[in-house]
Amino acid sequence: MKSLSQKNLSIGDISEVIQLAWEDRTSFETIQERTGLSEAEVICVMRQHLKPQSFALWRKRVTGRTTKHRALRSPEMKFNDRQVADHRRANC
Repeated sequence: MKSLSQKNLSIGDISEVIQLAWEDRTSFETIQERTGLSEAEVICVMRQHLKPQSFALWRKRVTGRTTKHRALRSPEMKFNDRQVADHRRANC
């Protein structure tokens, strides 16, 4: 896999990553399927492109959140995060 600096993300790509990362119901796995970025790379994008306070709020929000990881979700969760991600795509 290419490093984050080698992926040459466009402004639209960065916007999409940030939008998907802020969405509570969009898992990191879905973000990786859509953008090719791992969870660690998403964190790097967020750190680089958000204000420090916004990044800190986001990290606090997603840390330990079961909806951000498919493996941690309860089987009773009825939504499909792939559909949510498609519906909330960035307008590029």
